[in-house]
Amino acid sequence: MRRPKILVAGSFVLDQIAVTKTVPGEGETVLGTTFRKAPGGKGLNQAAQAAKLGAEVTMVGKLGQDGNGRELLSACQESGVNSAHVLLDEEQPSGCALIVLEEKEDGSVQNRILVVPGANHSIRPQEIEFLKEEIAEYDMVLLQLEISMEINEQIAAYAYEKGVPVMLNSAPSAPLSDTFLSHLTFISPNEHEVEDLTGIKIHRRGGEINQEDVKKAAGKLLDKGVKNVLITLGSGGAALCNRSGCYYAPCVRGITAVDPTAAGDSFVGAFCTGFCCGLDWEELLTFANHVAAITVTGMGALPSLPELEQVEQLLKKEEIVFPELAVLKKQNLKPETAGIEEV
Repeated sequence: MRRPKILVAGSFVLDQIAVTKTVPGEGETVLGTTFRKAPGGKGLNQAAQAAKLGAEVTMVGKLGQDGNGRELLSACQESGVNSAHVLLDEEQPSGCALIVLEEKEDGSVQNRILVVPGANHSIRPQEIEFLKEEIAEYDMVLLQLEISMEINEQIAAYAYEKGVPVMLNSAPSAPLSDTFLSHLTFISPNEHEVEDLTGIKIHRRGGEINQEDVKKAAGKLLDKGVKNVLITLGSGGAALCNRSGCYYAPCVRGITAVDPTAAGDSFVGAFCTGFCCGLDWEELLTFANHVAAITVTGMGALPSLPELEQVEQLLKKEEIVFPELAVLKKQNLKPETAGIEEV
């Protein structure tokens, strides 16, 4: 079995992160405690996570020809992601995000994120027509909604025609056409996004997830033609539902969260990598949960993403018997790269 080959089409975003103990109200100014910049974007985060775990990953996306773009491209390449299909925009700036991390009195951290897409939304359909045939070379395609819906739908249709599994991480939340949904092997919303998609709120009682709500919400998406519904539930763990039933995995306990910004992205990147390695549903949820648990212990999206060895150490520490993912440990080849000219 060869290393999984994954295509990620998605966003590049330079995160600008401010930490505060008090979030300002309307018209209010407050003092923060720290500030930093970090490369991210849902597409780059998920691609980097899969690559750090050992998958062979190619990224399709678009950057501005600016300093932020050079920083993001460098981070992509340093993560082991093939950037040969990264496009450049001479007019639009690279995407950026404003992230406010609120440190609460109970020790938890709440994030609020504003994304300015920039060049991420300027990919044109003709620029990715080459994927119509090339997409058959991949074991899986991973999409998110920080690039235009038109491009997502085009790539999903290409993959569907070639029989390549498609994962959509449906964030940020947006309406999805029935045709698009029918082309998806997996959809991965969080509990808020699944409510936007289905109108069904997932309730909690004493911290426990109402599993009937999960089944009803997932059922609505399955009825639209999605094959599998993967719902991340924060402290409630995660659930995977398909026509065979629903599978649940609790979140990893005893973890001190520092920055939850990339938790969902690392979860999805890990899930797709594990799926391509043949893990069963319960193993997939366990693997992805532990990857995400490590991610939230660091500051910044990309710098916090763990490598396979770290995940294996955490699983061993918790005395969880887990299949050895030997295929991910094969020597990585140097990925192809693209370049951004100085401007």
